[in-house]
Parts: sequence; C-alpha cells; structure tokens
Amino acid sequence: MFFYSPTKGELPFAAVFQDLVEYTNQNPEDKYKLIIGTDSHAFLNESVVFVTAVVIHRVGKGGRYYYNKQKTRYMESLRQRIYYETFLSLEAATRLTEKLAENGQDELNVEIHIDVGEKGETRDMIKEVVGMVIGSGYDARIKPDSFGATTVADRYTR
Repeated sequence: MFFYSPTKGELPFAAVFQDLVEYTNQNPEDKYKLIIGTDSHAFLNESVVFVTAVVIHRVGKGGRYYYNKQKTRYMESLRQRIYYETFLSLEAATRLTEKLAENGQDELNVEIHIDVGEKGETRDMIKEVVGMVIGSGYDARIKPDSFGATTVADRYTR
C-alpha cells in the first residue's frame, strides 16, 4: 500500500511510518494527535474513489499528512460507502498503532474522523459507525470536527 505526501511524493507504508516518527521526535515535548479519516466520491454508475488520510497534528503548531487513494466498483448505497470508509480508516489506524506499539511509541492519541454528521443523509448512521470506532479502541470524531475526512481526504477524492 502506497501513500502520497504533498512534500515527499509517493511513499510506502514503512516510509510514512518512519516520517511520522521523525516528525514527532523533532519536538518530543509537544502534544500530538494521529488523525485518520476517509472520504469517498462516487462517479455515476462507474466507480467510487476512496481516499484515506493520515494526519500527524502537532497541536497548535501545524502538521503533516499522507493519503492513499483507491478506486473500487460503483456502490449505489451511501450506507455501504460510509461503512467502507470507516473500515478503511480503522484498517489504517490498526496498522499504524501496531507499528507504534512495536517501537514503544504507543502514547499517541489516535482519532478516527468519520464523514457523518447531525445534518444530512448520514445522521441515521452516526451511532453505528461511531460504535464501530469506539469498539475498536479509538476516539471518534464526526462533522463538524472530522476535518481528517471532510477536508484533508475530501481534497483528493475527485
């Protein structure tokens, strides 16, 4: 699985992890959040593009992000797309947290940003997908606090 960095280009997962660790080690006294969010865009009866963003946020001082883009068959159901977005975020979070734990750096606060909110078609799915995330051991954020999905990942879906 490859990710893209706006500053470093295409990176394999191991390089993303290494860059993330180096970034947090530059200022170890600062507070960090590891944010993972996925968004999608359906192209009418053709395909769906899913983008998973990994954001390392140095609280109050900016951050870096990486994203993975994949194209799948068309999914007509919004519910199916939201579940798959959540699954992709959880998959990335699991890989990263396992690697962090292996390297003794499991103190990072991990948030999963979900592209659902109180307004719009997705409001009926909030409890379900937030439950998936919390049940997996991560903090969940929804709109308007889910910028990892609604801003970073969304930027690259089209």
